[in-house]
Amino acid sequence: MKKEPIIIGIESSCDETAVSIIKNREVLSDIIISQEIHKKYGGVVPELAARLHDKNIVKAVNKAILSANIKKNDIDAVSFTIGPGLIGSLLVGACFAKSFSTGLKIPLLAVNHIQAHVLSHFIKNANVSNYYPIFPFLSLVISGGHTQILKVSNFFHMEILGSTLDDSVGETFDKIARFLGFSYPGGPIIEFFSKNGCDKKFLFSKPMVKGLNFSFSGFKSNVLQFISTNLKKDPLFIKNNLHDLCSSIQKCISEILLDKVKKATLKTNIFRVSLVGGVSSNSKIREIFTSFAEKEKWEIFLLKKKYTTDNGSMIAITGLLKYKENLFDSIYVSPYSKFKIF
Repeated sequence: MKKEPIIIGIESSCDETAVSIIKNREVLSDIIISQEIHKKYGGVVPELAARLHDKNIVKAVNKAILSANIKKNDIDAVSFTIGPGLIGSLLVGACFAKSFSTGLKIPLLAVNHIQAHVLSHFIKNANVSNYYPIFPFLSLVISGGHTQILKVSNFFHMEILGSTLDDSVGETFDKIARFLGFSYPGGPIIEFFSKNGCDKKFLFSKPMVKGLNFSFSGFKSNVLQFISTNLKKDPLFIKNNLHDLCSSIQKCISEILLDKVKKATLKTNIFRVSLVGGVSSNSKIREIFTSFAEKEKWEIFLLKKKYTTDNGSMIAITGLLKYKENLFDSIYVSPYSKFKIF
């Protein structure tokens, strides 16, 4: 019987040093070392992120191997994030992966970060529903750096149907949160305070963008201007309305996202939809998409929350799928910071 390959995945695109080991689509270990230092700066500092990856990566790899209860010589290939992301952080992961590959004489698998988020749904038991999407399906990628709608035809063919023209949805949450006086990252704090609020208390303008592209700059400006105007009348406006503000902001963002995905389903005649990326863990977004999917008979695919944020498992599963198709990469591949087509 042919041995199932064991793949190690290394993710270092931003401020998480994440390493995972996968066999037969099952996660054997999943290690994440977070960089808390960025909170005091209100966002990720690229140079600090790269330095901390350099400090943490060996520790994370050793922990992953130990937790998986294997030896490093049992690993059949090493996969790593090649981009997009912070170039300094990516270089740390790439250099380590190349050295690991060379030292053990095993194949190298370069992984696109966005593709990996989408393919997280093919990790065993990663879905809330615990079954894999059937091709073709649509995927809404929502994170701190990305907001896109993709048509996914197979593991290796994904077409961009729409993208943000300015801020990502994660950036929008964070910028509004900062104005409200919250620390970074602000999205989860807005979600926390929204739980006891009325989401119909305040209405905000939705951007009028043609096609399937997004724009959040106008929405963000509308929210900030609205709050500023009311603060002039009442210096305690934020404090007295915090829960309702957070709930109303969250609802409007959720509806902006859903409106575009609805258009994408009608354009493609595909009614299987997956949500991926850190912002897809947001409870209001999940609630609005799930409710609409049930009403319209969509198939909706949501990840368990630990697989929504950047993690090594998504890199390892993509590496595994590439490995099975012999899609190996040269040691001379170079990381890229900007988005590239799959």
